[in-house]
Amino acid sequence: MLDRSVIVFIDDILIYSKNEGDHACHVREVLVIQRKEKLYAKFSKCAFWLREVQFLVHVVNPEGIMVDPAKVEMVMKWSLPKSPTEVRSFLGLAGYYRRIIQDFSKIVTPLTKLMKKDVKYEYGPNKEQAFSVLKEKLTQAPVLALPDGKDDFVVYADASRLGLGCVLIQRGREIAYASRQLKIHEANYPTHDLELAAMVFALKIWRHYLYGARSTIYTDHKSLKYFFEKKDFNKRLRRWLELIILPYE
Repeated sequence: MLDRSVIVFIDDILIYSKNEGDHACHVREVLVIQRKEKLYAKFSKCAFWLREVQFLVHVVNPEGIMVDPAKVEMVMKWSLPKSPTEVRSFLGLAGYYRRIIQDFSKIVTPLTKLMKKDVKYEYGPNKEQAFSVLKEKLTQAPVLALPDGKDDFVVYADASRLGLGCVLIQRGREIAYASRQLKIHEANYPTHDLELAAMVFALKIWRHYLYGARSTIYTDHKSLKYFFEKKDFNKRLRRWLELIILPYE
């Protein structure tokens, strides 16, 4: 049931379904499991048969997943951070929306550098710009579609010296964004390896959507088309090749 009709986060349970008949079955299944495992829920804190719900600082309804206006308002009112602790608090709240904001990790790179212990805290123009851009992106965040079945997924993957980024699309609508900064050893990768790393990152993070499904992945680095014609691979590339080819179509 997990990630098919139920999402659990600590002590929060969200049951979702495509129609009323399925939902009645899903709710019953969850309640049966709770009774069997002696797990209890306070009835006054439960809500049933909702068409829209606030869950983990997101709003979910039949249209898709969007940012919670109340949380966005909190972010917009946040004043410029004056210490690494304030930066960490700001990114902790904004980070809940990394799957909705394209290139989130790249945008916040100047701010994350402020949290390093061996770096003097200097809030220059590039940090202020990152702070402002992130706020702006939150107010313009798209409504993400809910996945519908296992077909027609498209992944766009990209890489730069600032990090890896990708977007998952199904039938023309964005399902999720994902990004991360480069690890120390990845900074020395040649460009084509970085582009391949972005593909691998996307396949790993969205494995539950893409595994065993027919999907398309796009990258903007032409040299990667010769990757599959190579005969000699180092251990890292061989591991990536097995991940890309074997489980997916």
